Amino acid sequence: MTSSELQPRQDGVATLRLLTEGELDLEGRLVDASNTTLRGILTLDGLTARCVYKPVRGERPLWDFPDGTLAGREVAAYLVSRATGWDLVPPTVLRDGPFGPGSCQLWIDEPEPAEPLVGFVPADAVPPRWFPVAAARDDDGVAYALAHADDPRLARLAVLDAVLNNADRKGGHVLVGLEDRIYGVDHGVCFHVEEKLRTVLWGWAGGQLPPDAVEMLDTLAGQVAGPLGEELVEHLTISEVAELAGRVDRLRETGRFPLPPEEWPAMPWPPM
Repeated sequence: MTSSELQPRQDGVATLRLLTEGELDLEGRLVDASNTTLRGILTLDGLTARCVYKPVRGERPLWDFPDGTLAGREVAAYLVSRATGWDLVPPTVLRDGPFGPGSCQLWIDEPEPAEPLVGFVPADAVPPRWFPVAAARDDDGVAYALAHADDPRLARLAVLDAVLNNADRKGGHVLVGLEDRIYGVDHGVCFHVEEKLRTVLWGWAGGQLPPDAVEMLDTLAGQVAGPLGEELVEHLTISEVAELAGRVDRLRETGRFPLPPEEWPAMPWPPM
């Protein structure tokens, strides 16, 4: 990559134009992803950036989400994230590509060494200010805990996931970018009209929302009822947008992080 490579906060308009109109050359496939996920390089007017391209035709059918809708949900998650002012989801657009229409998201490079915020740690050595959220053992029977940092950046992501009704917040979907910013990626299974929240970020469950989250939700409610809602209906059903508004209102009313569900698994699998 060259010195003209874009980062998410440097120029939002230029980034979105590059994602939408840039020439897309594929580098390869991310083999660990369940759906076809390709990394590429975008070039436009002397600017370049890496991206993640997920063609609709490569989406694996799911029993609880309509076929061919995951790319649009990725874009919708970005639009909501942008509306919060927190910018936790990398810029994402819907565009045509080498394998047809799909989502195209700015690639986030994690600097070395990036301190992980979520992971498995020895059960008897959970770091200070970390929340253990699940117990595990390795092949030798050694006890571990799945845990995450008590970090306000992660708390914001947990609030966003509750808003999005994210059914797949794995630890590996939390990235640490430049300037110690964090990002959440992989939002194809969000916005279901039924409660589907599955996440590894349960450390604040039932606790009070921080003041900045309460303020954000008040603002977001008006945006969902207005211009944001109009944007979202291009990618979601009217019922899904209405239920999004309902989740925002319920979070405002309770003022608390949601509790883990009892009717369905609270953790995605695999959790990392």
